[in-house]
Amino acid sequence: MSSTQEIITRLLGSIGTRKEVDQYLKQFASASATRFAIIKVGGNVVARELDDLASSLTFLHQVGLHPILIHGAGPQLDEALGAAGIVSERVDGLRVTSSTALEVARRVFQEENFRLCAALEELGTRARPILSGVFEAEAIAPERLGLVGQVTRVHLAAVEAAIRAGQLPILASLGETAGGQILNINADVAARALALGTQPFKIVFLTETGGLLDENGQILSAINLVEDYDLLMAQPWLHSGMRLKLQEIKQLLDGLPHTSSVSITKPHLLARELFTHRGSGTLIRQGERVQLIEGEGFASIDQERLRGLLEDCFQRKLLLNYFDKKRFFRVYLADSYHATAILTSEGRREIPYLDKFAVTQEAQGAGVGGSIWQRMRRDNPKLFWRSRVDNPINSWYFEHADGSFKSDRWAVFWYGLEGFPEVRACIEKALALPATLMASA
Repeated sequence: MSSTQEIITRLLGSIGTRKEVDQYLKQFASASATRFAIIKVGGNVVARELDDLASSLTFLHQVGLHPILIHGAGPQLDEALGAAGIVSERVDGLRVTSSTALEVARRVFQEENFRLCAALEELGTRARPILSGVFEAEAIAPERLGLVGQVTRVHLAAVEAAIRAGQLPILASLGETAGGQILNINADVAARALALGTQPFKIVFLTETGGLLDENGQILSAINLVEDYDLLMAQPWLHSGMRLKLQEIKQLLDGLPHTSSVSITKPHLLARELFTHRGSGTLIRQGERVQLIEGEGFASIDQERLRGLLEDCFQRKLLLNYFDKKRFFRVYLADSYHATAILTSEGRREIPYLDKFAVTQEAQGAGVGGSIWQRMRRDNPKLFWRSRVDNPINSWYFEHADGSFKSDRWAVFWYGLEGFPEVRACIEKALALPATLMASA
């Protein structure tokens, strides 16, 4: 690794752990050059966050990764059309594009593409503008939309040539018919076609919001489509824009390998989203089914597999009688046995205790742990738990808890508790519980 790469890797290491960074670098570098990531950037981001965008892309380039970037220019085109006295009309979310509007669109896309390439070149990152030749298209509905296209074929020769030359390919969302007619293509539509053509590990949408938002305006950190999609689509707070985005992402992932994922984040947080387990925005994967086991269902648990999961995650042996002595309340368990949350009753049955929360290294960053956490929180309005004070996951717990208390040995966390007596009782109970993992050798 060159000295420049070492510097950048250390910078990334300051965002997460060096182990995390190395894990993701190894994973991404194992793919062919065109299969690392598709990054779609909206016109608002190009207009308002160009410096952050160029810096984040430079980080990736310096560590030997070559994302394929495709950009829109919606706000810039609105302004240019207005200045030219051309009325901008939309039908079904697509901009009606006359031949006159298309002339303006081509100029605007070229200007924004060159501006982005120039920002990268100023940072020493070679970039290649690609304004045509990638998206073969046909007009969708000329009588209603004019020169608006849908992608029929993706040609990667120009993209692959740029990557072989050590350049970042920067694509505009314009297409051509087989006869050479230029067509305006929605940037999200073009990004989806590009992803289906390259089958990348990652598809990243860089937005100003930085993720999909819940009913409180907070970013949803992870969405496991197998578990969460139907529930989210039924929520009244999921407004039309986010609903459409989630539908499109599901449609996209349905056509990609199970290992592919979609991230939505902000430009300056791109490295954290790609190279850390915690991420920085919304991670969306096909995911896997999570079982909720309670009551008589506990007998169905493969105790040896679950023991193996816990011991692998905590790197310590579980007490031999753990499954016999504990009074289980609910167990959330991924079908693969790669992640679990074990809730027990500890004398305060109305408030369950999170005895174990474990996600294997293989599943970290895949979103299944976040999905389990969100489902557990929906099902259990009150919860308390403890963690050793030196546990590296504590920073994540602090973000997801309503409160905490720290002793010399333990940090106690909780959410949903009401009033000081309830908080105090849960803290005392957590601190008094015996250890369930054997001491390290």
